[in-house]
Amino acid sequence: MTIYERGRVTAILGPTNTGKTHYAIERMLAHRTGVIGLPLRLLAREVYDRIVRARGPSVVALVTGEERIVPDRVQYWVATTEAMPDIAADFVAVDEIQLCADPERGHVFTDRLLKMRGLHETLFLGSDTMRPAIAHLIPGVQFQRRERLSQLSWSGSKKLSRMPARSAIVGFSVDDVYAMAELIRRQKGGCAVVMGALSPRTRNAQVAMYQAGEVDYLVATDAIGMGLNLDIRHVAFSATHKFDGRRVRPLFPHEMGQIAGRAGRHTESGTFGVTGEAEILDEGLIDAIENHRFGPIQRLTWRNSDLQFGTMDRLIESLEAPSGHALLGRGRDADDVQALKTLRDIPEIRDRVRGGQDVRLLWDVCRVPDFRGISPAEHTGLLARIFGFLQDGAIPSDWLGNAIKRIDRTHGDIDAVSKRLAYIRTWTYVAQRSGWVQDESHWRGETRAVEDRLSDALHAALTQRFVDRRTAVLLRRLKQKESLVAEVNDKGEVTVEGEFAGRLEGFRFRPDQTGSADEARMLNRASYEALRPEFHLRADRFYNAPDTELDYTEQGGLMWGTAAVGKLVRGSDALHPGVEVFVDEEAGPEIAEKVKRRLQHFIDRKVAALFEPLLALQKDEALTGLARGFAFRLVEALGVLPREGIANEVKELDQDARGALRKHGVRFGQFTIFMPALLKPAPTRLRLVLWSLAEGLDTFPESPPPGLVTIPHIADVPEQHYTLSGYRPAGERAIRIDMLERLADLLRTQDTRGGFEANPDMLSITGMTLEQFSRLMEGLGYAAEKGERAKVKALETPAAVPAPEGEGSDAPMTEEESVLAAETRARWEAEQAEKRRAEAEAAGEPVEEAAPEMEVFYTFRWAPKPRPHRRPQGDGHGQNRRGGGPRRDAAQDAPREARGERPDRGERPDRPEGGRSNRERREKQEGRDRGDGGKPRGKDNFKKGGKPQHNKPATFSSRPEKKADPDSPFAILAALKDKK
Repeated sequence: MTIYERGRVTAILGPTNTGKTHYAIERMLAHRTGVIGLPLRLLAREVYDRIVRARGPSVVALVTGEERIVPDRVQYWVATTEAMPDIAADFVAVDEIQLCADPERGHVFTDRLLKMRGLHETLFLGSDTMRPAIAHLIPGVQFQRRERLSQLSWSGSKKLSRMPARSAIVGFSVDDVYAMAELIRRQKGGCAVVMGALSPRTRNAQVAMYQAGEVDYLVATDAIGMGLNLDIRHVAFSATHKFDGRRVRPLFPHEMGQIAGRAGRHTESGTFGVTGEAEILDEGLIDAIENHRFGPIQRLTWRNSDLQFGTMDRLIESLEAPSGHALLGRGRDADDVQALKTLRDIPEIRDRVRGGQDVRLLWDVCRVPDFRGISPAEHTGLLARIFGFLQDGAIPSDWLGNAIKRIDRTHGDIDAVSKRLAYIRTWTYVAQRSGWVQDESHWRGETRAVEDRLSDALHAALTQRFVDRRTAVLLRRLKQKESLVAEVNDKGEVTVEGEFAGRLEGFRFRPDQTGSADEARMLNRASYEALRPEFHLRADRFYNAPDTELDYTEQGGLMWGTAAVGKLVRGSDALHPGVEVFVDEEAGPEIAEKVKRRLQHFIDRKVAALFEPLLALQKDEALTGLARGFAFRLVEALGVLPREGIANEVKELDQDARGALRKHGVRFGQFTIFMPALLKPAPTRLRLVLWSLAEGLDTFPESPPPGLVTIPHIADVPEQHYTLSGYRPAGERAIRIDMLERLADLLRTQDTRGGFEANPDMLSITGMTLEQFSRLMEGLGYAAEKGERAKVKALETPAAVPAPEGEGSDAPMTEEESVLAAETRARWEAEQAEKRRAEAEAAGEPVEEAAPEMEVFYTFRWAPKPRPHRRPQGDGHGQNRRGGGPRRDAAQDAPREARGERPDRGERPDRPEGGRSNRERREKQEGRDRGDGGKPRGKDNFKKGGKPQHNKPATFSSRPEKKADPDSPFAILAALKDKK
């Protein structure tokens, strides 16, 4: 490096807070060209922005390890100390020159101290501890001491909870910083966080938040000790030891003085002290910090810059060469030297390094900083990969793009985003090296954009975790005794001084519960001031809202959209419930009354619409006598009455009374008296709510899902809940009332005493399998006997048998012909089986009997469980009046025919009650006299020959239709039928 001897060399030394950097900027702008080296990328960016504001961006360059802005007409260069360009400039300045003693970076600052000179002026800025070393190394240097403009004094030890505003608390590990920041957030509303591991953009954002007064506290590492000019009044040390990368050591006095000196600004005095577990400082150290008097630096870190690139060994030897000066000593190996030594020992690298050019390239690669900090081995492996790419030309774009893509993710916690930010800084540095990547401008912009996104995400994560803006604002306003400004947006979110304070749900304000009690009182007071006009606007909008925007829940809540605005309460009767509104007292009685009127109108109209048939029945003045009393009972039960509880009342109703009730849609079923229109899902849902209100229940039963014919029967659920839901329990299931009546209509046609099987219509109505249907029938009072039999193949229908030529008939077979066909088929199949058996025996083959295909069937008989202490009733024959089964002990337990009545089945209106003709009634009475159960004569009661069949169960089956075999004996039957 060229040493410029010309120009005045000045060392401006003194404590912090003296404006040395500001003076250097003014001196540089007084020259035509200049270069200034700064210790931090963050500080370099700050100085660059100041010079750009003064001279414009076209003449100012910014050069750091991870950023390079170089316009065409550069006059002023702002750079980190490591990146200072080797050019001839009128002015040169190096800030924080006392870092010459730093074990990691000191050799860089020492090199700039010895070799960087301006043509007209050179400035070295730093601590007064560097005076002897500079005087010894640089002949003719001029010294200027700048005194502190304000006083720095010791204030002792303070707890974090008693820390004054505008304080900086210093820690020396990430864990300590995060723990203190969390405690301050809880007690003081939040803080900014500054650490050396943060990117400049993140640190700038955190510092800006502190400087703007959004938070009053700053938690930082010792990175705060240089380059940051902040409005700090007090500095507190949480520890007096730090880990320097090799060991835990006490802080040097001049390090503590550098950090403590950040307290106070210009002429405003500052204080310093300790907090937490840090020990009280001794008086001598306190005096040294207050007066900025420290022992001089005795030894500077130095490394040879005259390097030899013949081989890797020669390069390492030149790096380890001694200085030959007592004041300049080699420090510990920096990261780049350690990486070089590690790579030298790798055989693959030794094979690839063949000359001085390869050695120089390898050294450039080794100088890539270990931003990631995972492990030396990881860092060395990455450097080897980069070196291999560069020897082949450049880093492949697809490989680099994939590496950046894996990093470009902004989600995750603080640690995850911090790691990604450290990773992208590596690629930002690589992209800044000339010739290392293809399309340099693209990758420089790409890496910078990713770093900016991650920096913003990290700032947001830090702010979200360690800053409670609302608490900070409220506490500051409380101290200043200012009124708070509150607002409400269209979503009901309430903000106080721009911070979220709660949410307006309907007509109730839900404050945020994360603050203290004092804070909550302030929030509520300010929030209700903003909500007062909002309550009136909402009440007007609610009152004019259509009913479609309102609804009720199955627990009686009243909703306006997604907001609960009230609930139903018990009224004068079940069909007229009352309303209780959810309105804050602060809204006023006028708002509450307006909301109540609107909700009452809604529920009244809802009841009138869904229970219109029931209300019409209640208001029908034409109903008199027993019919009016029965209507009252039905209204009281909300349209659904189990028949067994009112059997006597039903029996007493004459045909005129029943007809009058039927006009209102009342159906007299075998099991339930109900109004079919009220079994729909909407009336059922409301009926359960109204009944629960009338009964004063705390928890309301919920209506079953719509469209289900059966639902599970839960033993703990009261039977009345099923009735109100439109179901009747029967065994393990409960069946819908209207479908049960349809099933009852089918069961009335069966021989319930002798036994019957289920037909497809019964299974179709219930939607059950045969096994499930058997359990349902048992729940309805029938005995189900399970059996197994050979499955009978479906018979060919006579219509499918081809008729003789020239003859044809579409007439169906008579009952006698079908019986004859079955007997003929059976004989023919038996003959064919016997013929096959005889042929097998004649051939000496074993005879195998084909196993018949079996099927399961159930036989159902009426068998209600007897009730104790009741005399059997009946006609002396032990059977009901239809002859299908024994009569039950109680009138309400027997089928309606046993009580001299039939349920409604859509009978013709001109027929008498029950829907039977007079002829049918006479035949029934004759049957009772005969003792056959009162069944009418017909083909269901007689076989061929007219003999009555009382005991044999009737069977029903569904069989597939088959085509007739023209060669079978049934062809004869078809001919016999046509001849008849």
